[in-house]
Amino acid sequence: MERHDFQLPPEDIQFLDGYGCPWEAIADGSLWVLLHDFKTPKGYNHRFVIAGIRIETGYPNAALDMVYFYPHLVRNDGQAINATNAIQSIDGKEFQRWSRHYTPQHPFVPGEDNLGTHIHAIEDWLIREFRK
Repeated sequence: MERHDFQLPPEDIQFLDGYGCPWEAIADGSLWVLLHDFKTPKGYNHRFVIAGIRIETGYPNAALDMVYFYPHLVRNDGQAINATNAIQSIDGKEFQRWSRHYTPQHPFVPGEDNLGTHIHAIEDWLIREFRK
């Protein structure tokens, strides 16, 4: 399962190796990091998913953005999740895109932010979905 088609910065590899999910770095149209067995908070239809993160051209000097989940996540209470209707094919699977972005008030800062801080942001996006 472990494919490493491209090289990530050493700090990202160190973070991923200690994070607790099997991970891959694959080239499939774009460069992707796939986190297998990524745990979601209670309240979603799946407790474990694959989380896909597109490594943007120019990273680590370019910002990371969004997250993609397989299988698709829905809330168990039936409430809709905004900005999750787009589909992205990654590694032969149809991932659900969560369109979540950094803002001027909370920017992605190259040199300070990285794949690890982006993964922590993803964890926060999943939790914040239930704080509306």
